[in-house]
Amino acid sequence: MPDDAAVARDAAEADAAFAHPAVKPDATASYGEHPDQVVDFYAPRGDGPPRPTPLVVVLHGGAWRAPYDRQHITPFADFLARRGFAVANVEYRRGSSIPAQGGDGPVAGRWPETFDDVAAAFDALPALVRDALPSADPRRTVVTGHSAGGHLALWAAARHVLPADAPWRTDRPAPLRGVVALAPIADFTVAEELAVCGGASAQLLGGAERFAERLPYADPAALLPTGIATTVVQGRTDITVPQAVAEAYADAAAKAGEVVGLTLLEDVGHFPLIDPAADACAVVAEEIAQLAF
Repeated sequence: MPDDAAVARDAAEADAAFAHPAVKPDATASYGEHPDQVVDFYAPRGDGPPRPTPLVVVLHGGAWRAPYDRQHITPFADFLARRGFAVANVEYRRGSSIPAQGGDGPVAGRWPETFDDVAAAFDALPALVRDALPSADPRRTVVTGHSAGGHLALWAAARHVLPADAPWRTDRPAPLRGVVALAPIADFTVAEELAVCGGASAQLLGGAERFAERLPYADPAALLPTGIATTVVQGRTDITVPQAVAEAYADAAAKAGEVVGLTLLEDVGHFPLIDPAADACAVVAEEIAQLAF
């Protein structure tokens, strides 16, 4: 268990990250009929003439739980836009507000709706981007996500290696420059062993009784190799999604014959990765730029 100092530090980092006011998008488009099936778009900031710029697709975290929507990551999306990227901030259906049985918070995620939405959003993005972000260059797309959103970013890039009977499987890899996953819940087995986010991974898959059955369809560590450049950025002092989860994913990739970049940041916890005022956020932007340009 983390000591009191670690818990206090984590809370302070969360408060700092969430203290930024939400930033309104330049445009919003729907990819389905449900209110959560929307994407917010942020045009690259700058005074020069519009030119093709890389597209960053952002997937927010929050343990796939209903109270945590895309608003908390809008300052991060705006930060990337101010760095010259075109940004698509994807919303998706999450768990209900009903407390999980035996858990410490609302139910995490919906099966299969959470995965339905991410797949549908990515399938719809090319057309939506053409209309909403004409300055974006979809040939230079990088996907990023934080925590549970990091899981979804890795999963979205691995749809072509899903089991053959998966409804979300694609027949070829997504045309991505790469993935930058931020403290992702990237290995469900290790996450459950460590009780990450109160057992959220098992809740996402429909409970402990469905965990093993659905793991091959949802766990990034089981969906390797992808053939898509992937970097994981992880704070060494993260007590929300500990470093061991990222290391387990990188180890699984190595066993599958794939190299995953693992950037470990000293004295950084979970939330500075998406805090525009934190040095860690600048590191994240640089990792994205290395893949995008």
